[in-house]
Amino acid sequence: MREINVEVITNKIEEMCINANCILNNDIYEALEKGQKNESSPVGKDILQQCIKNAELAKEKMKPICQDTGMAVVFMEIGQDVHITGGDLTEAVNEGVRRGYQKGYLRKSVVSDPLLRVNTKDNTPAVIHYDIVKGDKIKIDLAPKGFGSENMSKIYMLKPSDGIEGVKNSVIDCIEKAGPNPCPPMVVGVGIGGNFELCAKLAKKALLRPINKNSDIEYVAEMEKELLERANKLGIGPQGLGGNTTVLGINIETFATHIAGLPLAVNISCHVTRHNSCEI
Repeated sequence: MREINVEVITNKIEEMCINANCILNNDIYEALEKGQKNESSPVGKDILQQCIKNAELAKEKMKPICQDTGMAVVFMEIGQDVHITGGDLTEAVNEGVRRGYQKGYLRKSVVSDPLLRVNTKDNTPAVIHYDIVKGDKIKIDLAPKGFGSENMSKIYMLKPSDGIEGVKNSVIDCIEKAGPNPCPPMVVGVGIGGNFELCAKLAKKALLRPINKNSDIEYVAEMEKELLERANKLGIGPQGLGGNTTVLGINIETFATHIAGLPLAVNISCHVTRHNSCEI
């Protein structure tokens, strides 16, 4: 049994909050560069160049890439041979978010009640997903998620008879209706299977995978490629002003489901699709 003190986790989360908000991941940066070279619209080309410059300045000065520094989403894979010591794990994660958002001067966007709307002033609580896995390590993925794009996400409870074409059409429908609202070019996470809540978690988790790495499942990888091509023919373009760079990447995750259902979740993200990982 390996012991890990909660303070180690808090310190890691603090660091990850700042890095995720200030340093754009290489796969997104490279996709922006590729999009800028291939963009047919002069306005779109200029917008993408500004996005690249913004990312460079954010990294150089360690300032947020976007003013919406998001609600912290944390995925934790905890080895079954790990013993957490020194305090409560959930509070340790939230303390890391609290410190990171204060130290990094990141915008605090979380309200304590969805209807009463009182700001917590420290961006807690985080949304935390725990999974128990084999081993004696803890893997943490932190993904601050802004709500300009989150608000454009959808869940579709399809019928099995809708099949693959129904799934594809629903994904494209969601992207088309999102239009300019999520600050395109977008990154799209898709979850298929499970049930109502699991497909949404799968879609969120899909955003963690590098957009230059397709699914290991052959037919899913083909869907990702086809949907990306279809999405970029919608003409929405950078910032919704027209062009052929509407989506930078589409990642799909799947899970078993019930014989009577075909749950589908589409989690839209903006071009600032932020995430940071570590292993303890």
